[in-house]
Amino acid sequence: MGGVGIEEHRLRDLLRAVADGRTDIDAAVDALRRLPYEDIGFAKVDHHRGLRDAVPEVILGLGKTPEQIASIARTVLERADRLLITRATPEAAAAVLAALPDAKHYEVARCLTVERVPAPRQPGITVVCAGTADLPVAEEAAVTAEIIGNDVRRLYDVGVAGIHRLLDHVAELREARAIVVVAGMEGALPSVVSGLVSAPVIAVPTSVGYGASFQGLAPLLSMLNSCAAGVGVVNIDNGFGAGYLAASINRIALESRAD
Repeated sequence: MGGVGIEEHRLRDLLRAVADGRTDIDAAVDALRRLPYEDIGFAKVDHHRGLRDAVPEVILGLGKTPEQIASIARTVLERADRLLITRATPEAAAAVLAALPDAKHYEVARCLTVERVPAPRQPGITVVCAGTADLPVAEEAAVTAEIIGNDVRRLYDVGVAGIHRLLDHVAELREARAIVVVAGMEGALPSVVSGLVSAPVIAVPTSVGYGASFQGLAPLLSMLNSCAAGVGVVNIDNGFGAGYLAASINRIALESRAD
């Protein structure tokens, strides 16, 4: 039997195999010994992440060579069924796709995913963005939430410069349990959205804008100073963090409904 994976369903499979007599105790103990992390020289891959949280260890592509990213990805997938790589350059994407032919490249989001055991997709998350220039950050949020197991509704190019574009979708917004709102410039959109809905709004400032936006500092401060209740703010261009948080909120909401 191969090494146990990091995700809970794989751990349960191992325990069932021991209970059914398909795996002996020594083999199970050996598999469990290899769970916490694996040192591959330039990285210590956390094989316990999927047991503690909703997704295996996520690979940040920034600052890593394409070869390092591909090697970490192979190591993660030795014991996991899913993988997310963020901020991947075209060169890194090419290296990963060569090493893992079943990987999927999202060029706009600059992400790669692998999903060998598809997770059920739960509705409840909407990603909103102000303009087309904000799409890379919005798509990073959407792809992140999807690989964790969410069916994401996208509502793009609905910034406050043409507020009617947003108001046409109020009914859809009110169906969401968590809303990610991505905007640059002055960052007004999250406040407007939050004033229309009861769900928590995760605001993401982007570095899109003219000089006085200070590479995203102006929308960040606007979002932090929102007069609308229920707005939380992540860092500039942090689509990954917003998508992850939205997935966590949606999971908790679904679990509370099940109870």
